[in-house]
Amino acid sequence: MTTKILIAFLGLTLITACSKDNFATKPTLKFKSINTTTLAKGDFLQIVLEVTDAEGDIQDSIWIQQVVRNCSASGFISKYKFPDFPQTKNLKGDIDICFAYGTNLGCPTITGPKCTSRNDSSVFKIWIKDKAKNVSDTLTTDEVVVLQ
Repeated sequence: MTTKILIAFLGLTLITACSKDNFATKPTLKFKSINTTTLAKGDFLQIVLEVTDAEGDIQDSIWIQQVVRNCSASGFISKYKFPDFPQTKNLKGDIDICFAYGTNLGCPTITGPKCTSRNDSSVFKIWIKDKAKNVSDTLTTDEVVVLQ
């Protein structure tokens, strides 16, 4: 499972930023992109976020919650450990998260809808905690429909 989690964070690209930018002790997340809003079996979901942190110590954990508005039996909440990487002051980079649906792409899997004859209308809530236990605000994605 750890291997799948590491692969889920394919593109943690760390770039030190110039001193003009404002960095906070509390990590910040900003939505950059999502590859699809309709997920069919055999597809994968890719969410790209921008992260900034003054101390660069985000190597603790990331939390991801799938909230399904039309079926309380569906959805999940999971905590993933960040892979180790050098701590850099004024950290700015991208986090690339992926989930697979009905296929094995090396990403964690999303299960299909659990309510009969319905697609899952989902949003993903994402937040991170750094080594100093500072927690980012929760970022919520656009709605993603997971097809039956």
